[in-house]
Amino acid sequence: MTPDHVVIWAHAVIWAICAASIGGVLMRPRGIPEWVWAVLGAALLAGFGLVPLPEVAAAVGRGTDVYLFLAGMMLLAELARREGVFDWVASHAVHAARGSRVRLFALVYGVGIVVTVVLSNDATAVVLTPAVAAAVRKAKAEPLPYLFACAFIANAASFVLPISNPANLVVFAGAMPALPRWLAAFALPSLVSILTTFAVLGLISRRELRGSMATGVENSNLGTSGAIALGGIGVTAVALVTASALDAPLGAVTCLCGVAVFAVACLRDRAAFVDTLRSVSWTVLALVAGLFVLVQGVETTGLLEVTRRGVETLATWAPIPALLSAGAVTAVASNVINNLPSGLLAGASVAGLNGHDALRSAFAIGIDLGPNLSVTGSLATVLWLIALRREGIDVNAWTFLRTGALVMPPALILSVASILISQR
Repeated sequence: MTPDHVVIWAHAVIWAICAASIGGVLMRPRGIPEWVWAVLGAALLAGFGLVPLPEVAAAVGRGTDVYLFLAGMMLLAELARREGVFDWVASHAVHAARGSRVRLFALVYGVGIVVTVVLSNDATAVVLTPAVAAAVRKAKAEPLPYLFACAFIANAASFVLPISNPANLVVFAGAMPALPRWLAAFALPSLVSILTTFAVLGLISRRELRGSMATGVENSNLGTSGAIALGGIGVTAVALVTASALDAPLGAVTCLCGVAVFAVACLRDRAAFVDTLRSVSWTVLALVAGLFVLVQGVETTGLLEVTRRGVETLATWAPIPALLSAGAVTAVASNVINNLPSGLLAGASVAGLNGHDALRSAFAIGIDLGPNLSVTGSLATVLWLIALRREGIDVNAWTFLRTGALVMPPALILSVASILISQR
């Protein structure tokens, strides 16, 4: 066999391993957890020598900021869940709705915006969703519109700030815009995304939102520990916005804040230490690390060079078709292989592109908003589905896809188009 044939076979094996691993992550055959498939694929690439160990280590190392960010956020979110912060918020939303299903839908959506912006889309999926599910059960309302509100706003509001989505850290790795530049680029597209998603989802759900619901739901009490957790979230939000403004590493700041709030909570309640650490889904970190290695594997086959040439070609197009194509391609890729691998490829592909800030913004919006098409699009929607399973609620992929096919495209098109206004 000639050297060329060896390379072709090696590339074919890499693609087969990566495809099988991503398929396992998305489909979870036999209920095997997502992280197992990602780590298994990474181990096979390393074990067969398809990706040299130094490159494996480098790929895992590139995710350090993301790991720190996720660890800090998961600590905060799980502590807040344990202390009933989200149950408290959800019960107050039901009470404030005063028997109106439409008003409750708007309130849940609004809470989802706040949680996504300051705690990330994963927090909305993991901890807000179960609280909303419990609250609407007590109110005897059809749960699906409110649960969809949690899922869709988790992605629709995920580019308001750099901290709103871990994928942002991946796409802009090493080149995160300072906060003023970020807001100048994404404030209008975010507003368009949020409003369009709300309007279309509300229109789709109009039948379920008719009429009234139970009004005798008691508000949950927020004790001292809950107040500490809520205050810690507020302090963390301020710290992260400040870090964004100062162009400081967001992962390290997030982790530091999460650990500090966790430590204060444990000083008051020692049981919180074991309970919280046991409940945090640490395997998410293994999942992300495995995905980094899988992307490194496909990069060795020359895919990155192809995507870079594609980006360079788009940069020569007229603005409107270039931006819409960039958003659409990354949105489709996110739903096929998940937005974290897509974000890694997109970030590496635009790394050498000088200027063209509008095109970079379109790629980011496709990575963040595109996953609203299917449950496999982002880590947040995968976590949302897992959270629903724990609540005994079954939402199949087809039901989500039917809704996402109506909600995501108009939000994506209008958000990407609004970039042109932001860039003026």
